[in-house]
Amino acid sequence: MVAAEQRTTVETAPVADDAPHILVVDDDRRIRELLKRYLAEHGFRVTTAEHAAEARARLEGLAFDLIVLDVMMPGENGFDFAQSLRTSSAVPILMLTARGETGDRIAGLERGVDDYLVKPFEPRELLLRIGTILRRAQMPGARKHDELTLGPLRFNITRGELWDGDRQIRLTTREIQLMRLFAANPGKPLSRLDLCDNEAAERSIDVQINRLRRKLEADPKNPVYLQTVRGEGYALLPD
Repeated sequence: MVAAEQRTTVETAPVADDAPHILVVDDDRRIRELLKRYLAEHGFRVTTAEHAAEARARLEGLAFDLIVLDVMMPGENGFDFAQSLRTSSAVPILMLTARGETGDRIAGLERGVDDYLVKPFEPRELLLRIGTILRRAQMPGARKHDELTLGPLRFNITRGELWDGDRQIRLTTREIQLMRLFAANPGKPLSRLDLCDNEAAERSIDVQINRLRRKLEADPKNPVYLQTVRGEGYALLPD
């Protein structure tokens, strides 16, 4: 719960398409809507999720510049979600919690959280902390670990974007999922089942890999980066 709810009768200006995109994850609907309105009024694009499972679904199809994450949620809590997310993404995380003990803050930081804000908080402080995190993330070299290089290609893990110089190569949602799985395990062979949610989907993985190779490889029939490992599956070998 925030300490102050700012109300205005002035119509909010449209948010720019290239404005930073924030994912707010909180099981309290009032908090979600309050933060969505407040952040939008200050020029951010905002998407919300009620719990970790819904946040995962949002992350599969959208790119975010920052996640505002509640700790105490039903099911998977914020600590566990942040720790799991760090295996495949470096998107900055600002954690919100009613538990302000030192041990809780340390637990969050140990899981890769960028900052920690205790409820109740002033909306202005939240805005300042978000600005600080975004500026830090944009510093040269600050997030090189969030990008894979494959010869002339660059894959941004957080945004799920594949670039060839200044030209973006379109990836499907499934191809982004595969690239993030490979990025979390560079050079490590992943079985077909590792790359699928279930055995039924396993049957189509070879087709999906072939399609992805056409976007990654100069010669898809003789792959350099996305290679077949006999008897084990597939491995991505970035530069």
